[in-house]
Amino acid sequence: MRRIKNNFLNILIKTLDQVILLTALMTAAAAVYQDLEKVTFQGFLSVRLELGNILLVLLLMILWSFLLSGYHLYNLRQFSTWRRDAVDVLHASSILALAFLLLSFLVNISFATPLFLLIFWFILTLATQLLRMLWRAWMEFFRRRGLYLTQVLMVGTNNRAVAFAQAIENKLELGYRVIGFVDNQWPGMARFLASGYPLVSDLQSFPQYLREHVVDEVIIDLPLNTYYQQVAAIVSHCLEQGILVRFVSDSFYLLRNMRLAHSTFEEFNDTTVISISNGVWGALPLAAKRLIDIVGAMTLLVLLSPLMVCVALLIKLTSPGPVFFVQERLGLNKRLFRMYKFRTMVPDADQHQEELAPLNEMPGPVFKIKNDPRITPLGAILRRTSIDELPQLVNVLNGDMSLVGPRPLPIRDYRGFNEDWHRRRFSVKPGLTCLWQIQGRNALTFETWMELDMRYIDQWSFWLDLKILLKTIPAVLRKHGAY
Repeated sequence: MRRIKNNFLNILIKTLDQVILLTALMTAAAAVYQDLEKVTFQGFLSVRLELGNILLVLLLMILWSFLLSGYHLYNLRQFSTWRRDAVDVLHASSILALAFLLLSFLVNISFATPLFLLIFWFILTLATQLLRMLWRAWMEFFRRRGLYLTQVLMVGTNNRAVAFAQAIENKLELGYRVIGFVDNQWPGMARFLASGYPLVSDLQSFPQYLREHVVDEVIIDLPLNTYYQQVAAIVSHCLEQGILVRFVSDSFYLLRNMRLAHSTFEEFNDTTVISISNGVWGALPLAAKRLIDIVGAMTLLVLLSPLMVCVALLIKLTSPGPVFFVQERLGLNKRLFRMYKFRTMVPDADQHQEELAPLNEMPGPVFKIKNDPRITPLGAILRRTSIDELPQLVNVLNGDMSLVGPRPLPIRDYRGFNEDWHRRRFSVKPGLTCLWQIQGRNALTFETWMELDMRYIDQWSFWLDLKILLKTIPAVLRKHGAY
């Protein structure tokens, strides 16, 4: 679950950082208030609530968040160690303490004594670092049990690439699982095969492997002087599909030619790791989006539960078969998940799909028929009103989907893709609704649908999500393109 797997923890840690800041302030103040002349404890409590002090605390909270973000302590720093975190936390807390000292001179903060600043700095530094260590321990606990793993494909089979793969797999808190290596045959191949890692593809077949398998990241270790053209093509294929690329080789020359990509540098075991992405969102925005999904899905499930119970009873009374239709769909990075809908067709509808293929009215790989004979009378109403999609709120709670995002596609439809840029839609979670729903749904061509998905990914913002959610209601009521 690349990039999103820690999203809820990210927003939680950002909140806890502010709690730590407030705790450090109050603890330091409580420790020194007795030493302040002419200030009783009751007086101190009343002073704290003055507007100026409230503004001061808000300023410190903003500055603390800015400093931690500036040191990338809210990013998914895959290759940083707890020691690197400790150094960065120390720098951030020291700068904040110095800023507090400067403010005490400017606005005459009486309780900002040397003892106060020392206690404040010590608690802030220690608690913030302990939080990061607990975060790492928590993730390692899950990853030891095979959860929240990042599927990595290595390109290059030299000794350094094998050693790097072994190092990242042995460092459990990174959460990496090396699924295989890609390379052409060369004299050192026998030594590589002795490592036990599988060779899953050669360089020429790499694009096909990428299309057919779940790959979260691609790590490249090839001599660029020899393989520049092949590496450039690999990077292009990955970025086109929204897959993160990392280099553990001398790749500065290549980076200069990647004008559309964003690059970052990290250190791992004395090796510089260069990461290239197409800038798809970020950890903190994704964390907030996930939090909104959880709150929104829970709220909607509670509010709509009477309607959903009634629909379930009507389905059971009007048609034999199960209440829910469950189908495997493609989610983030082409991971399969079980998507839930209210059943709107006869129970054996899937078995008759190929028979109806000549009647398909949707251009491209997607299968849609306006007057599908498999749809039940009640199912036709549920589809026109999109009520059949409501059980997918459970998928949102499970983390397989989002409230807003490209619609999840069946495996059959995905197999009909003939353009790699279409696959970039899998670089984000699928959603209940997106631009396609509010701009015509099935009345649009497949190419327009894919272009709208790309536009959503490239122009995403919270405001765009809100607009799509608000416009979905009138779009459903109009029933334009719904069948």
